[in-house]
Amino acid sequence: MQTDVVIVGAGPAGLCLANALSGAGLSIVLVEQQSVDALREPAFDGREIAMTQKSVAFLKTLGVWERIDAHAKSQLADARVFNGSSTFALKIGHALSGHAELGWLVSNHLIRRAAFDALEPLRAAGADIRIMASERVIDVDTDACGARVRLESGATIAAQLVVAADSRFSATRRMMGIAADMHDFGKSMLVCCMTHDKPHDHAAWEWFGHGQTLALLPMNPDPESGAHRSSVVVTLEARDIDRLSQLDADAFDREIERRFERRLGAMSLRTTRHVYPLVSVYPKRFVAKRFATVGDAAVGMHPVTAHGFNFGLAGIEMLSRSIRDARAAGFDIAGDALLARYEQTHRQDTRPLYLITRFITEVYTHDSLPARIARDAMLRIGETLTPFKRAVAMSLAGR
Repeated sequence: MQTDVVIVGAGPAGLCLANALSGAGLSIVLVEQQSVDALREPAFDGREIAMTQKSVAFLKTLGVWERIDAHAKSQLADARVFNGSSTFALKIGHALSGHAELGWLVSNHLIRRAAFDALEPLRAAGADIRIMASERVIDVDTDACGARVRLESGATIAAQLVVAADSRFSATRRMMGIAADMHDFGKSMLVCCMTHDKPHDHAAWEWFGHGQTLALLPMNPDPESGAHRSSVVVTLEARDIDRLSQLDADAFDREIERRFERRLGAMSLRTTRHVYPLVSVYPKRFVAKRFATVGDAAVGMHPVTAHGFNFGLAGIEMLSRSIRDARAAGFDIAGDALLARYEQTHRQDTRPLYLITRFITEVYTHDSLPARIARDAMLRIGETLTPFKRAVAMSLAGR
């Protein structure tokens, strides 16, 4: 089989890249291990994705944003950072960003479904986009003349460019011999949706407690009861998360109430619970000969700063624009110079915040008394520095 671009992975990143490249006269093949049914109707996975204003604007250009139900888009008005049991919080208000809200929260499985659905009218209009589902890549080989992707089924796809969009633990990236710095925080996250008595005022919480990290992502009211609703993220040692995930619903509710010190009143589990290991990944390279990485395969962020998916979309927008421009000018869409520019720009955009996030998670998760005192002092000083808070607000909004 011959094509122009092979995208490995049909998650949100791979689907959005195919969408962004459509209309440029390119043939595109998406290779995905999951079935078509799983792509068309992805299951709830617990994750709520915080999207910046810039990311939302890009999804609108792809026709993805309007395919997400309005009630499922939760306004992210403000952000608050807590330390220990203190009720004092560093507050980041949306007014500092110049927008009516910092961004929006949407369930990951809804983004996946909308991204898949957005391809259908493009294909109906003649876009040469093929999805090879229930297939697994077993080898990738590239040289100056082209690229070859071998599938477990025995098929081989020849292409000008291969793009890995197959998660932060990308097997495709490894096949290309690209090493990555992986930091295992030795902890796991449990994510779920809960209702609660007290309002969240559409503010996200990041709570660096003693022996735990909690996050609260504000959602729209529960569609059945009208109760206040949030996505809850609990980060603990893996063995403690395993125990928490096995509790019956009532015991789970009482423990989460206790961990949140009943600041939200009574809480009630509304969805299934999902556990993810906490590992950040940053590859040594983003590109190779006729090969590029996007999404988590390029930058696998710690979720504390909520930039992972936004970095992925920024990289996709940049890479797709470069490829489209090259195609229009009659140049090689996988030329060394094009890929080098993508890598340089994406690294400049992501590396500083990746390192800052590592620093934040190291400083704010130590439980020694000096660390607790230092954290409290840093938050209180930060609350008085309007330029600092404005910079954080603008970063959260994607500016």
